[in-house]
Amino acid sequence: MASTALAAAPPRLVTGRGLLAYALLGLPLTMTALPINILLPDYYASQTGLALTVIGLVLLATRLVDAVADPLLGSWVDSQKGQAGYLRPILLAAPVLALGFVVLFNPPRLNGAVATLWLFSSLVAAYLGYSLATIAYQAWGAELAHDDAGRARITGAREGAGLIGVLIGGALPSVLGMGVLTWVFIAVLALALVALVRGAPSPPKALPRTGPPANPFTSFVLPLASSRLRWLLAVFALNALAPSITATVFQFFVADRLGLASYTGLFLSLYFLAGAASMPLWIRLARRYSLHVVWLIGMVAAVAAFIWAYFLDSGQMGAFSLICVLSGIAFGADLAIPPALLARVVDANGHNGQREGTYFGLWNFVNKLTLALAGGIALPLLEGLGYLRGASAPDALAALAFVYAVVPCVLKLVSAGLLFTAWRQQRF
Repeated sequence: MASTALAAAPPRLVTGRGLLAYALLGLPLTMTALPINILLPDYYASQTGLALTVIGLVLLATRLVDAVADPLLGSWVDSQKGQAGYLRPILLAAPVLALGFVVLFNPPRLNGAVATLWLFSSLVAAYLGYSLATIAYQAWGAELAHDDAGRARITGAREGAGLIGVLIGGALPSVLGMGVLTWVFIAVLALALVALVRGAPSPPKALPRTGPPANPFTSFVLPLASSRLRWLLAVFALNALAPSITATVFQFFVADRLGLASYTGLFLSLYFLAGAASMPLWIRLARRYSLHVVWLIGMVAAVAAFIWAYFLDSGQMGAFSLICVLSGIAFGADLAIPPALLARVVDANGHNGQREGTYFGLWNFVNKLTLALAGGIALPLLEGLGYLRGASAPDALAALAFVYAVVPCVLKLVSAGLLFTAWRQQRF
């Protein structure tokens, strides 16, 4: 079945100009990532006086709403494709995202329940706008190529632009302030939408659906019935757990183990810049080797580059900078290859042109649950091993290094073993 489905759709060449017009939207979408995920708690505590516990509970509630909504949004994106393609959901989502983001970071002088409601409602708007736009955007890209090299080229360009967006979103608030970031975000989002409308290649017209009409509350059942998707999601979730744990512990490691808290921004910049710069490498490898092999190379390279963080002592700025660069290069494979494999599974299951939104809705749902799970694993594990924020005792710092470096590397190796098994047994 896989070979028939894949052979039925010949490779399509997307021009460099068309690829750029498509990929640009990834930049503004990810500009919101670091401000919401890292800067928001301190910002709201200082601007509104809300307790960190309240802010944390609101973040948890809105993230749960966001994650659960993804499969429903994916099904709706599929239902819209026959009428107006993927552009309509993106154009509907963009103003919701923009309004939510601007309102979120411009709270009036509020306190108590009103401030909590403001935070919750603006976060929900930003999350849902982002999720709807992202799912439709990813589904669009999945239809632009039907060979492995082409899929990796599309996802690599998109994710590379996304990493640049992460860097801008993280740097601008500290340099020019949050207000400047919100207006830059709106301007870049508008320009990217114009490029998408005027220059991005259009996906093929919707194919007739197979099977009964999709129920948005059960549409994910059909994709999950595929063993290909279940295998891919298992590898993806286990592999994604590793960098999620690292991200959760990153600031503690840099501040307490290395004593280099003032260089946190530099280390993040090196990591993301290296990831963006590595995209041509992974795209080139995908032209020559199986996507499974390329992803395996990335996993092994990540372990080889990152395990040395466990042995670092205080003040080793140069060594850690090198680790950030090398592990950032390896991280590029995690961004470029898995979505390309998901697009491959969609084609292999005979669902191309029909259910891309549902597949990517499930994909994002799993990704968000993995991020939540990372915090639930890493922080209790740190505390259980004797580490508390600001600790300086050797045993506590050794526990911190263990959770930061060793645990993610073990997870990477296990996921690499699972991927190797899937590749050799042709599971997806």
